Amino acid sequence: MAGEERRWFAAGLLAGLFVLVLAVRMAAPTPADDMVSPAGPAPVVPRFAAGEPPAPAKKKLPIYSVQTDARRIAISFDATWGADKTPKILEILRRYNVKTTFFLVSMWIRKYPEETRMIAREGHEIGLHSATHPDFRTLSDAEIRRELEDNLRAVRETAGFEARLFRPPFGAYDDRVITVVESMGIIPIQWDVDSLDWMDVTPQQIVDRVTRLVRPGSIVLFHNNAESTPAALPEILRRLQGEGYEIVPVSQLLHKGPYYIDHTGRQIPTGPPRLAPAPSPGREPEGGGGGNGDGNRS
Repeated sequence: MAGEERRWFAAGLLAGLFVLVLAVRMAAPTPADDMVSPAGPAPVVPRFAAGEPPAPAKKKLPIYSVQTDARRIAISFDATWGADKTPKILEILRRYNVKTTFFLVSMWIRKYPEETRMIAREGHEIGLHSATHPDFRTLSDAEIRRELEDNLRAVRETAGFEARLFRPPFGAYDDRVITVVESMGIIPIQWDVDSLDWMDVTPQQIVDRVTRLVRPGSIVLFHNNAESTPAALPEILRRLQGEGYEIVPVSQLLHKGPYYIDHTGRQIPTGPPRLAPAPSPGREPEGGGGGNGDGNRS
């Protein structure tokens, strides 16, 4: 009997030691196992304690929003079908002295070249939205590159603009899509405020939704040919500017130094901005350049 008791005591002691070791390991900070960087591998960033900056995401994400204390946001328009409301939107943006980002599909650019040039002439940024608006998750790596190369060429030849931002059609992506896009020096962009102008909603519903959800660092999604957008836009701009928000193109909202992306898609800076070196004589300057879809018509 004494031998059996000793065996039970030893087993209990081992179990207690195992629980103690496990508790110590779980309490200790561990390095994050993925980082999202605009330019390849990044140094390991430790997990943060409560009240400190959030830990990096566990998978590759586009930038949905930007961490900033400034009352600064970006609004954006996706253009895939139709253009009859685009001149009115541009007139409203001009009236409120606002510059934005238009994500354009190649087939839209080629069908509406004058509207594309008008966007560029008004000083708005042009981003990529693919050549033919497919779900990029269904494409091979080579097909993704062809879509983006065609889109880059269409923007350059029509508007003379070198696009460096990309919004996936339908908001659909996965780790592989993000990896291929970033390998081309292009930054994937999403949004954290969907105006829902692509749905059957009223202008007032769009106004209420956007002004309620926006926060410093937000990226707002609109569409260039949505039925209620021209009616909603003036009140949105008036209210946001009245609340002290500065509205800028997406690239002006982004952090230019090293960063990571947390699990919500928020871009978090990890250091001061990097100053680009002056190009050497005879050398071209280098270009710039982290899920699943959200299911809308972008």
